[in-house]
Amino acid sequence: MNRTDRLLAIVLELQAKKLLRAEDLAATFEVTKRTIYRDVQALSEAGVPVVSLPRQGYSLIDGYFLPPLAFTSDEAMMLLLGSSFAALDFDAQYRAAAQSASRKIEAVLRDDFRAEVDYLRSNIRFIVSNLSDREDTLQQLRRAILQRRTVRFCYHARFSADKDNTGQLRDADPYALLHVDGIWQLMAYCHLRHDIRQFRLDRMDDFVLLDRTFTRPAHFKLSAMRKDVGKITIRALFDETVARWVHESPSFYQVEEKACDGGLLVTFKVHQEEQIVQWLLGWGAHVQILEPDSLRERLAHESAKMLQVHSKESLLESANLD
Repeated sequence: MNRTDRLLAIVLELQAKKLLRAEDLAATFEVTKRTIYRDVQALSEAGVPVVSLPRQGYSLIDGYFLPPLAFTSDEAMMLLLGSSFAALDFDAQYRAAAQSASRKIEAVLRDDFRAEVDYLRSNIRFIVSNLSDREDTLQQLRRAILQRRTVRFCYHARFSADKDNTGQLRDADPYALLHVDGIWQLMAYCHLRHDIRQFRLDRMDDFVLLDRTFTRPAHFKLSAMRKDVGKITIRALFDETVARWVHESPSFYQVEEKACDGGLLVTFKVHQEEQIVQWLLGWGAHVQILEPDSLRERLAHESAKMLQVHSKESLLESANLD
């Protein structure tokens, strides 16, 4: 944080907390008390009415406010909830920025609004996945998108010819990031496939930011790409007993659903049938594949294998291994 930003932030902190010691401000902004003394002097010389109370700290003269930002309680709530979410599931740089933004928003709220917002925030929680060692990848990808630089990584696709799971080297031009069901995904032009592909960050290893730059197509729109996730159309009929739950927990590849006499008719778009096999199997006998025939045969084959695995003979063989 540069000095100008810190001076503004000190005023906002004093406006929000009413009384703060030099050591409190030093801890908040990770500087020395001597630096805070100089900053307070600079604010005073600039006309900000900072009052120093011996052995108590600094405060602003009653009635002094920066030019106000007029937030309603609902507007402030949405901004603060958004920053709370960003602080949970972004990298360290954006997490710090989100926390700083929250302090600034809280500082300009009226006392009655602040109390209402604090009460709501204490009773609303976001639960998201832990990025763990993927924070560095996310931060580098943001840089790559902004600087339009090609990236290289070893990718582990769940359904591929890579049976030994060693991964496949990919060069890609990163276009956009998506956060879907707690998972970060990259939309990028894949040099291997010569097409736009979607990559999960948690399946990337050995990530490298290359010096090579690219030009993103002017016609690329993330919203359009989300709707056109694949060229294979799948239609499935879910019976009435699970229709509500299918609607509640849709597949990422779902593009349309329609209630009908037999239950819920759902249409999917995928690049490969394998992308949705596991999700469909989870509904057991409550789903019927209308098209394509190849997927219906695949599910029948997988079901037969599951029956074989769970047969009495198979269970007895497993018991003998113990």
